[in-house]
Amino acid sequence: MKEELPIRIDPADFEEKLYNEWLEKKYFHANENSDKPPYSIVIPPPNVTGSLHMGHALNNTLQDILIRYHRMKGFEVLWLPGTDHAGIATQNVVERMLAQEGLSRHDLGREKFIERVWQWREESGGQIINQLKRLGASCDWNRERFTMDEGLSNAVRTVFVTLYKEGLIYRSNYIINWCPRCHTALSDLEVEHEDKEGALYYIYYPIENSDEKLLIATTRPETMLGDTAVAVNPNDERYKHLIGKYAILPILNRRLPIIADEYVDMEFGTGALKVTPAHDPNDFELGKKYGLEEINVMDDSGIINENGGKYKGLDRFEARKQIVEELKNLGYLEKIEKHDHSVGHCYRCKTVVEPRISMQWFVKIKPLAEKAIEAVEQGKIKIFPEMWTKTYFEWMYNIRDWCISRQIWWGHRIPAWYCEKCGHINVDFKDPEKCEKCGSTELTQETDVLDTWFSSALWPFSTMGWPEKTKTLEKFYPTSCLVTGFDILFFWVARMIMMGLKFMNDVPFYHVYIHALVRDQYGQKMSKSKGNVIDPLIMIEKYGADAFRFTLAAFAAQGRDIKLSEDRIVGYKNFVNKIWNASRFLMMNLDENISEIDFDNLEMEDKWILHNLYQTAKNVEKFIKSYDFNEAANEIYQFFWHIFCDWYIEFIKHRIYNNINKTNALAVAKYTLEESLKILHPFMPFITEFIYKKLSGKETINFGPYPEKEFLFDADYKNIEKVITLISNVRTVRGEYNIPPAKNINIFIKTSDEMKSLIEQKSDIIKKLAKIENINFTDKEIEKSAVQIEKDFTVFVPLEGLIDFEAEIKRLEKEKKGYLKDINIYGKKLNNEEYLKKAPEHIIEKDKAKYEEAKLKLEEIDKSIERLKSLC
Repeated sequence: MKEELPIRIDPADFEEKLYNEWLEKKYFHANENSDKPPYSIVIPPPNVTGSLHMGHALNNTLQDILIRYHRMKGFEVLWLPGTDHAGIATQNVVERMLAQEGLSRHDLGREKFIERVWQWREESGGQIINQLKRLGASCDWNRERFTMDEGLSNAVRTVFVTLYKEGLIYRSNYIINWCPRCHTALSDLEVEHEDKEGALYYIYYPIENSDEKLLIATTRPETMLGDTAVAVNPNDERYKHLIGKYAILPILNRRLPIIADEYVDMEFGTGALKVTPAHDPNDFELGKKYGLEEINVMDDSGIINENGGKYKGLDRFEARKQIVEELKNLGYLEKIEKHDHSVGHCYRCKTVVEPRISMQWFVKIKPLAEKAIEAVEQGKIKIFPEMWTKTYFEWMYNIRDWCISRQIWWGHRIPAWYCEKCGHINVDFKDPEKCEKCGSTELTQETDVLDTWFSSALWPFSTMGWPEKTKTLEKFYPTSCLVTGFDILFFWVARMIMMGLKFMNDVPFYHVYIHALVRDQYGQKMSKSKGNVIDPLIMIEKYGADAFRFTLAAFAAQGRDIKLSEDRIVGYKNFVNKIWNASRFLMMNLDENISEIDFDNLEMEDKWILHNLYQTAKNVEKFIKSYDFNEAANEIYQFFWHIFCDWYIEFIKHRIYNNINKTNALAVAKYTLEESLKILHPFMPFITEFIYKKLSGKETINFGPYPEKEFLFDADYKNIEKVITLISNVRTVRGEYNIPPAKNINIFIKTSDEMKSLIEQKSDIIKKLAKIENINFTDKEIEKSAVQIEKDFTVFVPLEGLIDFEAEIKRLEKEKKGYLKDINIYGKKLNNEEYLKKAPEHIIEKDKAKYEEAKLKLEEIDKSIERLKSLC
């Protein structure tokens, strides 16, 4: 029985149904015992607290394109999914829930609090997984992992203990990013920097036993309570005489040695620097270099402690106000100057971060970084686009030890036990019963947990069962590619490379593809505060997953941010409709007799479309392999819409309706449609599956095979291209001279005998598609004609009797006035300095576009008027 499609497409009718069918039939499950060549990707694990945003949507769409393409190419494919426990974020979620009950985590205690977090995770965590399914992500969901599950926890402990015993993990006082609200250290990635309007406070520090004063500029006067030195540049002539002397700290009267170091910027402020080793990362390094005392003046909540003298008990910002007031009253404050600078905020609660000295756990990173640098230098790992390789090296060559401890409860608790009797730190693969040094049983476990990135760094191999030697690891490690955003190139990607090389003695992946950001249509970063966020789930609901996915892929050019608007998604929804309508037309005309192509009975246009099909499949494949997703999407879009629909289907309608080699026309069309659906499938999984099953009668499109059959009909391809050029030339004339679409016209062609033969052979198609009454051949110029000149022919379209020259000139003159008005309006705006200063950038860009469009239209109208006048 002949299958047909409904008149209108509604993705909601089949997307969920098809996805559930794929899951039931285990199409996405990877078989580690397969003989097929492996292709594997591990998903960048989204936070368990997260919901699908545009970054996730882009990232996972691109991964799915790679995965589905390789599945169709005959690879044994593993796309391994999972979520990250997101220590700080998840703890904050559960703490907010407790606060609504009038409780804090301290009311519950550590054990009960962790139980509540697990309970929340089971009930509400991981909603993003279901959202990824809505997107069509073809992950092996049976292998889903969580960074806190038992297997990964075992891997984390194995790595920690191994590194500790090798001396690569240590505990020390170090300057860290501290959140006074979350009460934890933060990694550099967890600190968001914002440009804020601040101030430079110019403060006099008296020189001991002298009337001289040293003027110092600072943005944080409250930290002067912890000053232990003043630094100047040894090459600074202004201060050479002070090196080795002492300054007196105002208010606290502490003696501060004046040291010399080339680190000091002579151009910033006054060129003299207050050194606060306990509250500034650069000062901390200076302090270590010169053996300076480290005085911490704040507690965990950013409150001034006993080291702050009479300011003890004040919030750091209140202390700032009072210190500045006292300095002013004592005559130590010269001036306050406006100063914009970058201020770090906690990425979760937005509190201003305090650099603060603290006892923390660290990974000695340089020994691990050496091999990771080498792996990229030697090409074992390739980064796409290439420009990010330079950034990777800059980070890796300037790497600092990694602070891995966090002062929260949710996470992998550090497996270290302190002996109450002798102070020895016990670290082992199993929980110790007694101190390995003195034998005491009085042991207390470290309260800190590991940085979330620590467990994520093991993701490519821990998710496959390491430290056990599993078949999954043997088959699928190293993974083939990692798709991720540029913002975690160092914080995650580099650390995975280091850990993979250390514990698997091999790279974790061969390719790293770095995608750009999805911004709004004006190039602004999407944010809730700006109100410019586009919700992926709403877009999928409105337009279907296929249109949404294809839009993202079509704009995913390497190294360029995506400017996304809903209109662009609407545009590709029209493409989905085109696929549907073309498929519906062909399926309505197919019958049970249409099967194999009769290759001995092909028409010229049949060979042309098969030639195009082969070239398109080859080009799309090339672009997918080079991660040029936008080029791949554009290639198949152009082929399907313009070559297959606009030309080939129009070519064969004449044959279908007049029963001229109809069976073979439909056989070629059916084959081309099926193969096109396969090329489209990685980008648009749902509609391609739905149509393919009805069209072919086969179970699924998921395993392809991807089109590989070679069709090379070069001569026929070139001949049909000439026919298309001829038709397009005539259509251009009709458009330029406003000839009514229903009006059949006569044309004259000046050409070679060879081209004449081709035109005569295809005259029926040419006449039908260009609305031509008669095709005449000539060796002369035809007067009062529109002329189109090409390499192989010249076309003359006699216009006398077709159009009223005078009326057409008047119409164009009237149209010209409108564009002249636009040029005047937008030209004035764009030459107005005040307007350019005040108007938003996207409005200015819009005006520029309108101005340029008006200029272009004006040029076209002037040319048309000149042409018409020459024919009068």
